[in-house]
Amino acid sequence: MIKILFQIKDNKLLVQIRKRLNSDQKNIINTNVISQNELVFSDEYIASNLKLMHNFIKEITINYNINTLIIKEFSIAPLILSITSNISNLVSLYLLEESILNYNICEKIIKTNTIKFVSLYNIPTFLLEMLDREKITVESRNEILFLSNFMKENNLNNFSSLYYATSIYLDFPFSKEDEEDFAAFININKYLKTIYINNVNKNDIEFILDILHKQKLKNIKILIEQNVNNYDLIEYLKKLNKKNAKTNGIKFMIDYSKDYLEDNLMNQIHLNTIKSCIFIALFLVSSIVFYVFYSNYTSMQKDNIIKEDINKFLSSYEEKNNDEIIIDDPEIPDNNTPDIEDDENNENSEENNQTPEENKTETTKPKIMRDDIKGLLEINENTVGWLKVNNTNIDYPVVQAEDNDFYLNHNFKKQKDNNGWIFMDYRADPKNLNKNMIIFGHNMYYSGVMFGTLYKAKSANWYKNPENQIIEFDTLYEKLKWKIFSIYVVPNTNDYLIAYFSSDEKFQEYLNMVTDRSIYTFNTPVSVEDNIITLSTCANNGKNRLVIHAVLLND
Repeated sequence: MIKILFQIKDNKLLVQIRKRLNSDQKNIINTNVISQNELVFSDEYIASNLKLMHNFIKEITINYNINTLIIKEFSIAPLILSITSNISNLVSLYLLEESILNYNICEKIIKTNTIKFVSLYNIPTFLLEMLDREKITVESRNEILFLSNFMKENNLNNFSSLYYATSIYLDFPFSKEDEEDFAAFININKYLKTIYINNVNKNDIEFILDILHKQKLKNIKILIEQNVNNYDLIEYLKKLNKKNAKTNGIKFMIDYSKDYLEDNLMNQIHLNTIKSCIFIALFLVSSIVFYVFYSNYTSMQKDNIIKEDINKFLSSYEEKNNDEIIIDDPEIPDNNTPDIEDDENNENSEENNQTPEENKTETTKPKIMRDDIKGLLEINENTVGWLKVNNTNIDYPVVQAEDNDFYLNHNFKKQKDNNGWIFMDYRADPKNLNKNMIIFGHNMYYSGVMFGTLYKAKSANWYKNPENQIIEFDTLYEKLKWKIFSIYVVPNTNDYLIAYFSSDEKFQEYLNMVTDRSIYTFNTPVSVEDNIITLSTCANNGKNRLVIHAVLLND
């Protein structure tokens, strides 16, 4: 059994083996002693009460603001580090014994989880790397005896300085000892970023590069501080920069002589800079213009081709088919307005999640499909109608999928297309018309396709024109006209995307909300007895939504 002394000095906790006891402590040789600034415990007591000792030392570090732990002997270090682990105050460790650090103590240091700095006498390279990986900085006190001028000039007098040095100075010509120590330094060091050189020639440069390449070092700056006026050397270094920049990032930076700068360099730099700036500017501008032009052109071309195909197909279809058909096809939506429980406490989110499939009732009267657009079903069975908005480019068949994602990036022919298509909310019932029929489309502003011209609705010249206030949205069964009662731009929200309402009161609240948002008072009558249509698209680069609401005209 040994006695271990804990001493508090300023903000440090010193721990060492107690070799000589005073008279008072001899009387209690078999007990543990606590005085004002000294604590004495046996190693057996500490080992048997690790948790208690941990909490005790933790309280001491807090009360005395201790941040440094000093351990005199290696023999007690593992035990002391065991009871000081995870004590956040303790960030520095000093090991006073003049010995080489062993693996056991190194592992204990890492497991403390708080030590970030260690001062010791000597340490093997593999243990230094082990601590370095854990972001623990090491300072070694064992001075290195050196004979080379390189070591002396850079003050590389201990192992840790070799390992952590970020910059060095090379004074050529090198002696044999300089060459050997420089190679040893490069082998040990892990943080080198900059090399300063004076009086350099080609042979010296090749020697440096050979050492760096052998250790596979990268991203090193080599600053040549002499006033270089040797044109051959300058050209040689320029070629090395081009070669090394592509392989290992080793770059030479030259302090050119005044004569050389006046003769050549400044004019060349200015000329190259101007040329580069002009070239980059022209390239960027032309690239942007070309991209915008090409993107808009392809968008319009795709849109026109699809529209032409649709019109050709409908023309030929009408010539072949003049008879009305009664539709009872499961592929075509056949849902009535859903039965909604009359619950005064239903939230908008509940209404928004209801679908026709959850609320359908039996239909007794089959509807007759219109001859003029029923042929679209042979192109796309998802067709549910046709939308036209006056004095815009919006004149498209409308589709409906099982979700609101598919037609964001597919066109009417179900081909991948960034333009997407005009589509109806998946919850809507285009055959029986639910209260709010919601239709989406991308705002392809620059090409003007899809809802790309819907922005015109924000202009007073547009929305004050009575002709523009009438929207045509025809289903497969009826020709329908809708009159605008609200236009607005709103930050991203889904409070207007409600398809079904649990009560007339909820529908009236919704009508009041969207009417109050309008940028213009249309004075269009709309009540809970009506059906409405909602057109929705992006605005302000996706930050907002442009929304138009229109009420179905019963006549």
